[in-house]
Amino acid sequence: MAVIAVSSSAPLIAFASAPALAIAFWRNGIAAAALTPVTLGPRRAEFLDVWRGEHRRAGAFCVLAGLALAAHFATWMPSVQLGSVATAAALVATQPVWQGLIAAGQGRRPSLAGWLGIALAVGGATWATGADFGVSRQAVFADALALVGGMAAAVYTALGERARTQISTMTYTWICYGTCAFVLLIVCLAAQIKIIGYEGTTWAAILAIVLGAQLLGHSMFNYALHRVSATTVSVLALIEVPGAALLAWAWLGQQPRAATLPGLALILTGVVVVILGSRTTRKSSPGSAALTDAADLPGPPP
Repeated sequence: MAVIAVSSSAPLIAFASAPALAIAFWRNGIAAAALTPVTLGPRRAEFLDVWRGEHRRAGAFCVLAGLALAAHFATWMPSVQLGSVATAAALVATQPVWQGLIAAGQGRRPSLAGWLGIALAVGGATWATGADFGVSRQAVFADALALVGGMAAAVYTALGERARTQISTMTYTWICYGTCAFVLLIVCLAAQIKIIGYEGTTWAAILAIVLGAQLLGHSMFNYALHRVSATTVSVLALIEVPGAALLAWAWLGQQPRAATLPGLALILTGVVVVILGSRTTRKSSPGSAALTDAADLPGPPP
């Protein structure tokens, strides 16, 4: 469900007549505003604990995750406008590689099946998007931005995984989105990017992004981080590539090239390999289920 929701983001961004960074600000700002009544209402006690109680360390991870998410939006979205969309999509799809390296640095090295699935998924994303590296200075700069965007997305997911071990999805998401929106607002104001005065169709597209890709998509990924590893979530997110292609075909008439179909198949194969590999690893570790149950928060999920 999260992948389907996130897949609507790229077609809606292409449809909306607004700067990419402004869209990124509004999608996070409106989402944070929508979550405020719950965070400061039923979840108020937990929110206060984040800042003055035992969950202060988790609160720091939330803020850092918001900064990483802002870095992701502030680098990858402009790279699409400065260079090739295909190259930007392929380079940001390297996120699972950085995720695997982060996990290895934390002493949780992915299994052989995990690395194989990551390689298949990233290779498939590169094939499907028809990556072609630019030769001009602007194209090289765009490529660098997209690569940094993939790294930032990996850091964002890894930090979210740490934060979600102690606090609920609602509190984590509100702090993360709010931090991201605040940083992006400063960037937009400093760069004199227009953030208001759009047409009604553009506002409708932005609201659709907020309801779908942000509140449903990203928030469900955040919820999944409580039970699924950051590496697995990153690889699953690559299904957005074929998902966005199908939506763009059905809505915008952008028919995918036949040459991309093998790449889409590789992405799905890589996702299956990673999921099956992670399930096998959990089954072979007797204490893994107990650790997961011990980390559960009391009460129903938000």
